[in-house]
Amino acid sequence: MRAYAEELRDMFTRLQDEGPALHAKARAVQTTETSPDGLVSVTVGARGEIVRLDLDPRIYRRPDARKLADTIAETARKAAAAAQERIVKIFEPVIPPEHFRAHLDGDVETVLARLTDQMGGDR
Repeated sequence: MRAYAEELRDMFTRLQDEGPALHAKARAVQTTETSPDGLVSVTVGARGEIVRLDLDPRIYRRPDARKLADTIAETARKAAAAAQERIVKIFEPVIPPEHFRAHLDGDVETVLARLTDQMGGDR
């Protein structure tokens, strides 16, 4: 338990020292993904919000609103996932990736289970 407490203290110290620069770098993340057919390109910011949407004029050759909407949504999801992975990589020097992913996913049970396991306790 003492080793885990020291690990947490070291992580906290690194976060204090490097956190502001890492946070600024993470906030600046933008990721662009293009659909497999090359007709849709979506750029998202760090939180997965759409920053830019580009549609190739060829989409009008075969108008299919449902397919276009699905393609935009899927391409945006891929871009958001890529942005999240870039953010995980940015914080990797100070936060283990699996912990950070669980936190970003809002998976409180996994976060608490890992803490419990590391502390050698039972739930």
